[in-house]
Amino acid sequence: MAIGYRDFSQFLREHFDCKMQKIAINAGFTCPNRDGSKGRGGCTYCNNQTFNPAYCTPTQSITKQLEEGKQFFGKKYPDMRYLAYFQAYTNTHGDIDRVMAMYHEALAVDKVDGIIIGTRPDCMPQELLDQLAELNKRKWVMIEYGAETSHNTTLDFINRCHSWEDTVDATLRTVKAGIPCGLHLILGLPGEDEGMILSTIKRVSQLPLDTIKLHQLQLVRGTRMTKDVEEGLYNVQHYTIDEYISLCCKVIQHTSPSIAIERFVSQSPDDLLISPRWGLKNYEFTNLLNNSIKKLGVKQGELLNS
Repeated sequence: MAIGYRDFSQFLREHFDCKMQKIAINAGFTCPNRDGSKGRGGCTYCNNQTFNPAYCTPTQSITKQLEEGKQFFGKKYPDMRYLAYFQAYTNTHGDIDRVMAMYHEALAVDKVDGIIIGTRPDCMPQELLDQLAELNKRKWVMIEYGAETSHNTTLDFINRCHSWEDTVDATLRTVKAGIPCGLHLILGLPGEDEGMILSTIKRVSQLPLDTIKLHQLQLVRGTRMTKDVEEGLYNVQHYTIDEYISLCCKVIQHTSPSIAIERFVSQSPDDLLISPRWGLKNYEFTNLLNNSIKKLGVKQGELLNS
């Protein structure tokens, strides 16, 4: 159990009576910010190779990816149940019948009890949301929107091609449809200081969300942002581990207690990561964060209204 904040495992226990594990899959989607539907070139920080497990390639069927994921996790936890996590790119971007067929394929795999769909807030047509609401009556469905920040100036700068207003609209429609909803946020985007980050957290806390997922901005090879920083066009914040943990403690204090915080960090593959290179496993970071939370007596939401 997390110390000082509500974590994702607590959220899942409210929906399932057994231990659940997410299995990330790549269903071969693209992104409207890459194929010209909304923009070209993608978000300036994005290299999707940074979060795809080895088994997670679109050349394999969804069923095959899930079976390999089950083999990996099942060696240690034979009784584990699973959630299929549609992670790579924009997993609602395409023909609705084709998209729904992919979700149904995942849910047909043995021991898969639900799906989590990662997508953009400007890529959730009401027709698809209505079908997902019907599916959610039979199988557990959750939607996670990549919001990244609440500041439109930043969203424009990183070429997101959507607005904070899109995020608010998608969140409210999803919650109205009765589907659990989460947001993904990046801490340390170009031009954002601590005050801007915490203002995003306060705005997020005003929404009827179930979860948020956070991670530090990472400079990775093959992205436009890395090229721009290397050419000196602008700088980004290079947090030390102590600085980032301090920021995370403040984020916890400003986050509504009703929202589960799924994570605080992400780790890109070593051969792609440029900065920050902390040399820590995720559990090592969590231990350091928990120590700081205990030392400071941090409690989720205690500064929400300050």
